[in-house]
Amino acid sequence: MPSQETTFQETPFHEGELAAQRRAGVESLASSAGSFIRDYMPEQHRAFFAQLPFVVVAAGDAQGRPWVTLLEGDEGFIESPDARTLAVAAAPGAQDPLASAIVAGVDVGLLGIELATRRRNRLNGVIRAAGDGLSLEVRQSFGNCPQYIREREWRRVEAAAAPDATVSHRLDSGQRARIAAADTFFIGSLSGSVSDPGSAHDSGSEPSKSRGYDASHRGGEPGFVQVIGDGTLRIPDYAGNNFFNTIGNLIQDPRVGLLFVDFETGGMLQITGRASIDWAPQESQDEGRDPNAKRWIEVSVEQVFDRPAALALRWRREDEAPLRLTVVDKVIESDQITSFYLAGADAGALPPFQAGQHLAVELEIPHQSISNRPRRVGRSYSLSGSPSAGTYRISVKREEKGTASRFLHDGIDIGDRVAARPPAGEFVLPSRQGPLVLVSAGVGITPMLAMLHAVVAEAENEQRPVWFVHATRHGGTHAFQAEVGALISQSRNVTRRVFYSAPRPSDTAGVDYDIQGRVTADQLLALGAGPEASYLLCGPARFLAEISAGLEDRGVDADRIDFETFGPAG
Repeated sequence: MPSQETTFQETPFHEGELAAQRRAGVESLASSAGSFIRDYMPEQHRAFFAQLPFVVVAAGDAQGRPWVTLLEGDEGFIESPDARTLAVAAAPGAQDPLASAIVAGVDVGLLGIELATRRRNRLNGVIRAAGDGLSLEVRQSFGNCPQYIREREWRRVEAAAAPDATVSHRLDSGQRARIAAADTFFIGSLSGSVSDPGSAHDSGSEPSKSRGYDASHRGGEPGFVQVIGDGTLRIPDYAGNNFFNTIGNLIQDPRVGLLFVDFETGGMLQITGRASIDWAPQESQDEGRDPNAKRWIEVSVEQVFDRPAALALRWRREDEAPLRLTVVDKVIESDQITSFYLAGADAGALPPFQAGQHLAVELEIPHQSISNRPRRVGRSYSLSGSPSAGTYRISVKREEKGTASRFLHDGIDIGDRVAARPPAGEFVLPSRQGPLVLVSAGVGITPMLAMLHAVVAEAENEQRPVWFVHATRHGGTHAFQAEVGALISQSRNVTRRVFYSAPRPSDTAGVDYDIQGRVTADQLLALGAGPEASYLLCGPARFLAEISAGLEDRGVDADRIDFETFGPAG
């Protein structure tokens, strides 16, 4: 990795984000998030942005009010000439509330999202040049887990003159209905003071990396955004990555922007207002409250721009014909993890998957409701079985406060049916040859186990050195011990390293585990794979942050490290 590209050695979070983390009891995250939030774009992110048909932008108007808009363009309209620059050959239209706001020197937040694959990456920075397009200097860049994203395929229609925008200070009945039916929207917020042209930022002073605008995605079941009268929206804040970028920004500055896209017609409903946070929604007795909301964001609407057919893009939902699966086996793998084997309900062949991909399942949870409708909960679980098995296997850790995991463990049995999307995900075995190190902690073993199946099954991998490294507390939490042992016994080129952080008296060193303690970057490099190996990591955020940062500090290029973190627990 070039020396000028750095991860954050100190916390990349501002005081609002830190306050939210403390309130949620996840403040230890701040000390280990540096390798997730960078001041440059990794090569994978640069390639990701360059193939998008649109990008979401958050910025402020002349009055400092945040707005969110969507910029679209032909293939290749986004380029990344270097790791700290993103060039977008598009600008807000004349009727956009940000039409005259995107100029050199201002802060913006940017979200790249691929709805069909549920990938998303975020960055914020400062505009260095603007006109018919914009050039953005990156200050922060990081990825997001694929939770709550509704899969959609896009197409482009012939551009035509859009009807005039309507501007108001309240939501009319049609707008309220569109919001109430939405399963997706985008939110923009800002932290502290942001840059305006000619501000101190342009005079050469060093800006805070965490200052600026943030653009983010929010999703849920239709109706998850509640409309109260003609001027208030109530938005659930579900479990996420615990960074609290949006919530932290709103603690510092309550101004907020929202964008609801009409995916069928290309319309954009843009809203600016002020937000307040309800930190204890479970204490409310309101019948319509979402039981899965950790917090609520209540937005008072101040201005609305309604722009019909503003976009040439159209989208079609991909979940209109979900896979219907039957549970054909249920196996307890450890004290916390249970596997569910799934076959097609119609006995047909299942769509294939690559080792490392995940399955997005949808569950109807009894005794939970929202707005008098059955509560549907979506979760993504890595596929843990062999890609050639003919069935799917997901292996789920029980979370005591997890709605979906508790329901799967306690309420789903052999013969029951579940709905799911076809397998998806970009966390797969690398195409390049050379040594391979698969590193997991806890339930992060699940995609690695599928990869181990694939490696052992492919004859061409017989000459490839592979290390399977797993960390867990002790034998009671060690899932798939026998299965991993059997796979490794079939291959001469795979080596196991198991770490127990707190072995029980009944756990035997050299048999159940190899090393007492925690996995470190030094221990991984001591395996002998070297800096040219491919390192694939899966586990809790802190584990991934420490390992990936340690590998980079010791000379492993960032592009040789790929990781998958857990989505929201539950």
